[in-house]
Amino acid sequence: MRLNELSVADAARRLEAREITAEALAAACLERIAERDEEVRAWAYVDRARVLAQARALDRLPRASKLHGVPFGIKDIIDTADLPTEYNSPIYRGHQPKADAACVTLLRQAGCLILGKTVTTEFANNHPSQTRNPHNRAHTPGGSSSGSAAAVADLMVPAALGTQTGGSVIRPAAYCGAFAIKPSFGAINRAGAKFVAESLDTIGIFARSAEDLGLCLEVLTGRSPSSASGKPRIGLCRTPRWSLADASTQKNVEDAARQLAGAGAKLRDFELPAGSEQLFERHKVIMTYETARALSWEYFNHPEKLSGTLKPRLDEGWKVTRADYDAMREHARRCRRALAEAMREVDFLLTPSAPSEAPATLASTGDPVFNRAWTLFGVPCVTVPCGTGAHGLPLAVQLVGAMDTDMALLGSASWATSRLG
Repeated sequence: MRLNELSVADAARRLEAREITAEALAAACLERIAERDEEVRAWAYVDRARVLAQARALDRLPRASKLHGVPFGIKDIIDTADLPTEYNSPIYRGHQPKADAACVTLLRQAGCLILGKTVTTEFANNHPSQTRNPHNRAHTPGGSSSGSAAAVADLMVPAALGTQTGGSVIRPAAYCGAFAIKPSFGAINRAGAKFVAESLDTIGIFARSAEDLGLCLEVLTGRSPSSASGKPRIGLCRTPRWSLADASTQKNVEDAARQLAGAGAKLRDFELPAGSEQLFERHKVIMTYETARALSWEYFNHPEKLSGTLKPRLDEGWKVTRADYDAMREHARRCRRALAEAMREVDFLLTPSAPSEAPATLASTGDPVFNRAWTLFGVPCVTVPCGTGAHGLPLAVQLVGAMDTDMALLGSASWATSRLG
């Protein structure tokens, strides 16, 4: 096994045992990037000399955490003091922040190595980026965390940070075949990440196993990993949009449910609380209202530099009234309270991560229909790669937990992964 193929957990164990060095691990990741990134286009910025110098420095320092020396990719919507942060927009070409975002600072304080900046869609919205799906370059990698998902899935880096406002962590992970967590809203500090929608934006993590995600989340939140105990109670949640999932996805989710039930889980159907159906489509009321205002400086000062995809979305956001926005937020709050009560009866929900395998298009990042409501609920979600679609591309299932049960959900994801194969 080449060192770039190591998971976060395996790399951390070998680094601690001094079987490998941070420099050797970083060099292997850089070699993989040199081999593959001309095709995959996952990286916005990598400074090879800087990375190796920082890795050598980490090798000389006392270990700061379990993840000392482990490389991370950082979505280029998150500020870095020593690397450009351009948000994939011509407005910010060459932009160099003065400070690291809070999440980057926490990684550095834990002795993690920042390998580089991964490609984002324009301002983490839905205008497709240059990144390609590593399994088939004619298919979308998803978005907006396109580069982070592709880089982890293509063995360029063991872990990467992304952000989700609609479906920008869970969906690209599913399309590319990576594990990922969109934590509970606010679990990871967002200072220094470019806001898209302040009541929705959530920093997430991509890695190669649920164990990896737990180790990363521990560094970023201070919460301790947890393992599943007993037979989990699973709610099979097809959602009101089940008909939008293709036949392969429907079969994959239901097969996974049967396998987990066969492994001892207590399975039941789970219906979302009354009124939740609105969240699947009306999520855009909140998102477009907040995005228009978050990008108001860019909208009014550089409208000609906004893409033909983003500019109309911002136009629509300015048309949403404050009354409609407030009403939708209040409706979402009622639904959150109802969901919290309903989820007392289960340990986690099993539901689709995406409607299908990655679509054969580069003109779209795919449909976030199975992600938007969960983002609006604010609850933790984990993508677990599972199965393949009709074209041989990865499929996944999504595990959803109650608010602030992130570590328990990752314990359940580890249990489910071992049973699903």
